[in-house]
Amino acid sequence: MFGNLGEMAKMMSKVKDIQSGIKKLKSELGTLEFSATSAGGLVKATVSGDFTVKSIEIAPAAMTSDCNVAAAVTEAVNSAVAAAKMTIQTKMAEISGGIDLPGLF
Repeated sequence: MFGNLGEMAKMMSKVKDIQSGIKKLKSELGTLEFSATSAGGLVKATVSGDFTVKSIEIAPAAMTSDCNVAAAVTEAVNSAVAAAKMTIQTKMAEISGGIDLPGLF
């Protein structure tokens, strides 16, 4: 009977570690930045780890070329957000020991 209590105590300790790790990650998300380019580097988007668009840079050459600027901006932002999501998923897997915790980010 008491053997199960020891396992439960270990599990509760692990849960507390996961909660602490998630709290720390959430506090760091705003400081992480992810950038992506499109249109051959003519457009660059940077987003933070909390998915806030930090900047969009459009080279002057994009305006004079056959570049669809709106599509290029969309592509760059989506790529930067995808990179942020992938990094966050990797960090969450490290924190949780591979346990999938859907809906946190």
